[in-house]
Amino acid sequence: MRIATRLPGERTLAAGDADRIAHIRGALIEIGNEWRARHPWLAAHQDQVGLGFFLVAIAGVLGDGYLYAIGVLPWWATILVTGFWLSILHELEHDLIHSMYFRNNRVVHHVMMFGVWFFRPSTINPWVRRRLHLHHHEVSGTDSDLEERAITNGEGWGAHRTISLLDSVLGMYTKPFRTHHLVRTYIAHEARTPEEARHLAAINLMSYFPLGVFHYTLWHLFIGINLYELFAGPTSIPGAGILTFLAVTILAPNAVRTFCLHFVSSNMHYFGDVQAHNVMQQTQVWTAKWLKPFHAFCFNFGETHAIHHFLVRDPFYIRELIKRDCQQVLRDNGVRFDDFGTFRRANRFGLAPTPMEP
Repeated sequence: MRIATRLPGERTLAAGDADRIAHIRGALIEIGNEWRARHPWLAAHQDQVGLGFFLVAIAGVLGDGYLYAIGVLPWWATILVTGFWLSILHELEHDLIHSMYFRNNRVVHHVMMFGVWFFRPSTINPWVRRRLHLHHHEVSGTDSDLEERAITNGEGWGAHRTISLLDSVLGMYTKPFRTHHLVRTYIAHEARTPEEARHLAAINLMSYFPLGVFHYTLWHLFIGINLYELFAGPTSIPGAGILTFLAVTILAPNAVRTFCLHFVSSNMHYFGDVQAHNVMQQTQVWTAKWLKPFHAFCFNFGETHAIHHFLVRDPFYIRELIKRDCQQVLRDNGVRFDDFGTFRRANRFGLAPTPMEP
C-alpha cells in the first residue's frame, strides 16, 4: 500500500502518530482510487454530479413548499423533508469551500455558492466561511478554531451551550464577551498585518448580513408571536399567514438542520488538549443508532467527517459511498468511535486534565 506524504505541520509530530496518520491517509486514497476505477463516469464528471445534487435539492425544497401550500404535505412533514434537502446543500457548500466543483468555471462555482447560502439563510456568508473552515483544518481543536468554538465546541454543558445549539444568534447575544474573545483569538492567529486584522474583524462582523439577519428576524418574530398567542390567545396580525408559510418551508427546516449539525459537529470534534496538526486527536466517528435522527439532517456528518480530516480530496457523496471501508481503516488504526464521554469532558480528548470552559 502506498504511504501518503506527511503534510508540513505533521512533520513536527512524534514519529508514531505521524506514521499512523500517513498510513491512514494512504489507505483512504487507495479506497477512493478503487471506487473511482469501478465508477469512472461518476469520477470523471464530478462537476456535473455536484450540480445535479444542487438542482435536485433546490427542487426538493421548492417542491415541498408547493405541496405544503396546496395542502398535500402537513407542516411537520414539510419541515422534516425540507431539512433533509437542506442537509445536502450544506454538504455541497462544504465541498464548494474546498473548490471541489467547477474549479475552472468560477461563474457556476459562485452561483452555486450563492444558491446554497440563499436556501440556508441561517448560516454565515459562505465566502466568509471559506477562510474560517480552511483555518479550522489548520488549527482544529486549538484556541483559534473559531468555526468550531462558535458552535460551542469546548464549552461545558449548561444553559448557554443548549441555547447556542438551538439558536446561534441567541448564543452570541447571551455571551457577547465570549464571542468577542473567540473572534479576537482567531484574528490574532490568522492576521499577518494590522490591516488584515481590521479586514477580518469587519468581514466577521458582517458574516450574517444580509440573509442571516433576514432569517433570524423572521424566525424570532414567528416564535414571539406564537408564544404570545399561547398565553394571550389568538390574535390577528397582518402578514401572519405569509410568516407561517416561510417558517414551515424555510425557517424551521433550517433551525432543525442547524441544531442537528451543530450538535454532532461540536461534540465529535475534540478541543483543548489536542496537539496541533495531530489528526488522530481532532475527531472521532459517530455510528451509534440513536444518532440516526440527527444524521438524517446533517447527511451522516458524524460517520464521514473524520474521513475528511485525514483526506480532503473526496466530495461528500464519495465519502458516503466508501465510508464502511474507510471506517474500518480508522478503527484499525486507533481513531476513536462513539466516545460519548466527551459530553462530560467538554470535548477534551483526555490527554491531560484541562479546565472546562464555563
